[in-house]
Amino acid sequence: MRTVLYITYYWPPSGGAGVQRSLKNVKLLPAHGVRPIVLTVDPRWASYPVLDPSLEHDVPTDVRVIRTRSFEPLRWLAAILGARSVPHAGFADADRAGPLQKAMRWVRGNWMVPDARRGWVHHAYKAAARVIANEPIDAVVISSPPHSSQLIGLRLKERFPRLRWIADLRDPWTDIYYMDEFMRGPRAARLDARWESRTLHRADAVVVTGPATRSAFVARYGPDVGRRIHVITNGYDAGDIEGLVPAQRSGNAFRITYVGTMAASYAPGTFFNALAAARARLDVPLEVRFVGTVADEVRQAARAAGIDDRCTWAPVVPHGEALREMAAADLLVLVIPEARGAERIVPGKLFEYIAVGRPVLGIGPAASDAAMILRECGAGRMFE
Repeated sequence: MRTVLYITYYWPPSGGAGVQRSLKNVKLLPAHGVRPIVLTVDPRWASYPVLDPSLEHDVPTDVRVIRTRSFEPLRWLAAILGARSVPHAGFADADRAGPLQKAMRWVRGNWMVPDARRGWVHHAYKAAARVIANEPIDAVVISSPPHSSQLIGLRLKERFPRLRWIADLRDPWTDIYYMDEFMRGPRAARLDARWESRTLHRADAVVVTGPATRSAFVARYGPDVGRRIHVITNGYDAGDIEGLVPAQRSGNAFRITYVGTMAASYAPGTFFNALAAARARLDVPLEVRFVGTVADEVRQAARAAGIDDRCTWAPVVPHGEALREMAAADLLVLVIPEARGAERIVPGKLFEYIAVGRPVLGIGPAASDAAMILRECGAGRMFE
């Protein structure tokens, strides 16, 4: 059995979408003849946007997990200025950011390059080097974001030239859709582009989650790099779906459910207007349920369309409960934000939407990876 050192910042008790890919890969790799050793951050030193301790039950008991310290400026900023002032991916509150929040985004974009979790790199590199020097490691897999994690791979490759390094990029890097929110200047942009380029050129293999992301990297770095880029989409764990009991419902309304973060940039106005029109024409009671973090602008859009009396708003829930909410829906909604590179966005929840067997209404680019997956699976349709 080959041994892989799997390096990932997001690991239980972290919650949210970022943890799922690494957690499920580690769970399933032994069935394919690979023994994973996990290197991650100690939660006492981490800055996780979301916690979900229930995911710890999914970590195989025989998997060795090494946790390290980190230097996390976001933790100190949150303690001093309050958690709402600290920027994070998704930006559900982007459009109502005050001067302090905007200042923090500028600091994050221009002084924390590639990202605010770069303080973990030094500690993780030292721990990884010790493991590689003392154990028969066949390859290192580094999953990001945070993309600063790939700097660990660059340093390990310099020290261990024969080490096989696989960079697993769950999201785009320098041109991810929310990057403009950081008001990044030319110096920071050049430095970030340099880190991205070095990673793409020096990793032995690069894994991305969709064809459009691969095409964008090939266009930027050429066919020589492109030959080392492989597409492995996200997916779902069949064990999570087997025997899944839908969340309880009351009444006979047709339930439309959205699970996850919805920022103002997701432009939900058209969706709410369509619901209002359907409500006026059809003799069918509607219930529109949101589960997760939702921007105030989304609620305002529901009120403006006259549909807010049919909306229910639930907070972030553990992963298992999120699946039960999906299974209880009559229709699931997937929204791709209106942003640069939207055709490359494939939310991980799309595969769980498909797995629970409910039809999916997609709002976003019709020529996109997410739309292609919906068509190929016969799971729903994407509308502009």
